[in-house]
Amino acid sequence: MTDKIVILAGGISSRMKKNDSVKVDDVSLIKDADEKQKAMIGLGDNHRPFLDYLLYNIKKAGINDVLIVIGEKDESIKNYYGASEKNVTFDGLNIVYAVQHIPADRVKPAGTADALYQGLASVPGWKGEQFLVCNSDNLYSVEAMKILLASPYSNALIDYDREGFQFESDRVSRFAITEKDSRGFLKDIIEKPSDNLVAEVMAKDGYVGVSMNLFKFSYDMIFPYLGETPFHPVRNEKELPTSVKLMIDNNPDAVFAYKMKEHVPDLTSKKDIIPVQEYLRKEFSNI
Repeated sequence: MTDKIVILAGGISSRMKKNDSVKVDDVSLIKDADEKQKAMIGLGDNHRPFLDYLLYNIKKAGINDVLIVIGEKDESIKNYYGASEKNVTFDGLNIVYAVQHIPADRVKPAGTADALYQGLASVPGWKGEQFLVCNSDNLYSVEAMKILLASPYSNALIDYDREGFQFESDRVSRFAITEKDSRGFLKDIIEKPSDNLVAEVMAKDGYVGVSMNLFKFSYDMIFPYLGETPFHPVRNEKELPTSVKLMIDNNPDAVFAYKMKEHVPDLTSKKDIIPVQEYLRKEFSNI
């Protein structure tokens, strides 16, 4: 059983920084959204950052070692949790940082696959180990993480039933869906699925599964594919789902999918600030 997790927080939050016409009474939240990494928006009581709640769940799940991959243009996470490169402790967690450096020919980071690649390269002592990886702008449940931690498989993901999400239907319909074989092993992650394909998956599986980038990986298996991941032809980023597809193309039965039906709060744009804040007040009133 692993006790390690990588949190991907190296993006520049471009969609969050767009000037959406959103009414938010607390203007400091808009200032946070415009100036900080998404995970550091102070949505909780006493302006507590969103990332605090993810770390709280990580600790409750039984994880000890946390590697946060941060951007080279945003120091807000490191300044809040610890200003040095050395281990810091937050609520009993051992936190270390890796900087996702931007290539000289780019103006923004090279994507989630590159973030994980640079992060893992910074912790060679993790070789031979297993770990979880997640986004910094999603709030994953303790139960979801415990499923992966206890999994006998070296590589796995939480396969969310999209009927469990509390997002508007148009947003859910844009999520990439998963395709599994009859035994539950991941075969593909499909962007912009057609209505016919969605219907086929529903008929076969009894639900439509979505990956929210909560994975368990074997360091030794995923690392080479992260380095080989090509840039997306449209978004021009190296994306983690592409790395996973490379891995399963070369290693059938490599990734097991665990079905789960629950909401996953998501901070993508300013429109998400109020619903996520309301979720935190409801679900975390005791911390």
